[in-house]
Parts: sequence; structure tokens; C-alpha cells
Amino acid sequence: MNTANLIQKDSDLTSYANRNLWSGILFGLGLVGFIDETVFHQLLHWHHFYDKSTTQIGLISDGLFHSFSWFATIGSLFMFADLRRRKALHLKRWIGGVFLGSGSFQLYDGTVQHKIMRLHQIRYTPKVIIYDMVWNIGASIMLLVGIVLTLHSWKELRDEHLGRDASHVE
Repeated sequence: MNTANLIQKDSDLTSYANRNLWSGILFGLGLVGFIDETVFHQLLHWHHFYDKSTTQIGLISDGLFHSFSWFATIGSLFMFADLRRRKALHLKRWIGGVFLGSGSFQLYDGTVQHKIMRLHQIRYTPKVIIYDMVWNIGASIMLLVGIVLTLHSWKELRDEHLGRDASHVE
């Protein structure tokens, strides 16, 4: 196998590994956004995306937030379908991306939106710290799982790639 082919294979490996990861991250963002919107905004009525105005503005902000989560989800599924069609889907890496996206969204929401920007709280109650801790610890666990899966999948992909190249050496 010549050097140009090896370089192209390395480039393909990196490209597909990144697409698997980003498809999973977008899906994770969309999934957790959808769960947050459905459970906490619509079913439990604990808060809106933006709680510093009227209920009508809160509902509009929820609609915009919901649109973002669906765009992320749909975009990720197009990427997922393309990876499957190309036989380049690496499910462990994709699931790692889902956990990274989910945990990132939840940690961002729990720290930046809840505490720094004060757009809303998880629930308006005197003991909000309990909700904050559960929210942010859950986010940290999802991030940790995502990191472990992503690193492990990269090692698998690299080892599989190196093993395949070694078997073609004459």
C-alpha cells in the first residue's frame, strides 16, 4: 500500500470518527433539550426557558428552545443515516457523543442558565440547592460516561485501523 493511500485512509478514519462523535453530540443535545422541555416545562410546569417576563414570553421562549432541540435532533439523524449508508457508523463512539452532548447541555443549563444568567431555576422552591445538585451531578456523570466511551472508541478505531493496515503489508 503506498503512502498516499495510507494518508487518505488516516484522513477517512479521522473524518468518520469526528462525524460519529458530532452526530451523537447533536443527538444528545436535542434529546436532553426535548426531555427538559417536555417534562419540566410542559408536564410539571416548573419553569419556562425564560422566566423573567410574562407567561406569554415564557411560552414563546419555550417554543424557540423546542425548535432548537428538534433541529439538533433531525440534523444528527441525517448524519447518523449517512454514516450507516457509508458503513462508517461506530455505535460506541456515537453513544459516547450522545452522553457528551446530554451532559454538556445539562451542565451548561444548570450552571450558566440557572446560576449565572438566572434565566430560570429548575424549580422555584426554598430548597433549590437539592435540585441543583441532582441536576449538575447527573450532568457530570453523563459527561464522564461520554468521555470514557469516546476515548475507548477512539482506541478501538485506531487499533482496528492499524491492524487492517498491517494485514495489507506485503
